[in-house]
Amino acid sequence: MSSALASTATFLDRIGRARAVMAERGVDVLLLSVGSDLPYLSGYEAMPLERLTMLVVPRDGEATLVIPRLEAPRVAEQPGVFSLRPWNETDDPVGIVAELAGTPAVAAVGDTMWARFLVDLLGHWPTSGTRYVRSVEVMNALRTRKDAAEIAALQAAGAAADRVAAQLHAGEIALVGRTEAQVSADISARLIAEGHDVVNFAIVAAGENAASPHHHAGDRVIRAGEIVLTDFGGTMAGYCSDITRCVFTGEPTAEVAEAYAVLHEAQAAGVRAGVVGAACQDVDRAARAVIADAGYGEYFIHRTGHGIGMEAHEDPYMVEGNDQPIEAGHAFSVEPGIYVAGKWGMRLEDIVVATDAGPLSMNHANHALVTIA
Repeated sequence: MSSALASTATFLDRIGRARAVMAERGVDVLLLSVGSDLPYLSGYEAMPLERLTMLVVPRDGEATLVIPRLEAPRVAEQPGVFSLRPWNETDDPVGIVAELAGTPAVAAVGDTMWARFLVDLLGHWPTSGTRYVRSVEVMNALRTRKDAAEIAALQAAGAAADRVAAQLHAGEIALVGRTEAQVSADISARLIAEGHDVVNFAIVAAGENAASPHHHAGDRVIRAGEIVLTDFGGTMAGYCSDITRCVFTGEPTAEVAEAYAVLHEAQAAGVRAGVVGAACQDVDRAARAVIADAGYGEYFIHRTGHGIGMEAHEDPYMVEGNDQPIEAGHAFSVEPGIYVAGKWGMRLEDIVVATDAGPLSMNHANHALVTIA
């Protein structure tokens, strides 16, 4: 969520909750550089530069955003949330961070901090005995439980993606005779036109290529009489969309139609399973059971879902072995697939938010295997 969507009060609340977790876990300082934890707490998204940007959050005391002076004008200051500490080209920014952090017994380091900065930081604390932990120990529970404003942002992004899916279903996006790459570019442009700031991906996979879940759209020309898998999403006002819909260029074969009916049922079962209190793996089990019972189990080759928010993939993950309870505010994809190598593949995906009233879908575009003439 950018500062355009969150108030200073929101950031103060988040910093306060982060400090409460730090106290519980015995973490003395939280160090966040590039990645989504930084804008979540401050409203500022750092450019991935060789120049260090770091939010230093002590358990007690004021947070400080250490930033290259040339980047400081980009910061929307949040009074009371953090102070700004610009550094000059001849300064040692890692030394500034080390000074602000003191000599912590335990430091939580951002998961996506560049290794070069961590290595340099270690050099500033060679004998301090500092123990390092990942920032997820502090940030994960905060970021996985989306608040009302975050859910609204996910709904808006999902609705925009739905509009592009509706254009696909209406035949407004030409398929036959075009390459996958051309259709991918078309979908990408439409995502931007519908309000996304950035396109994160636009998978277009025709026929046998659809059997590769993360196929890269290329020069394969889409033909009549085959399935076309589209999986696309982007970032809109700081939050992500992600939707998968399949269409068929002509009349589906009996084999494809039968498999898709199973997939449709499996996806709906996965959504229904995403209730507060259930384990994350229960979503995977519900969708997988439908596919396995129909004889397609060996062709479902990935987890059923991933968390989503400021990042396209984040906790929690809907996969066997993850017994983490689903909580109100957890946002995740439900996207079972069936992939027959060398022939065809299919996937159906919605984003869902768990609420006390039941699973709330962010996507409402037609779930059927729509026929495109």
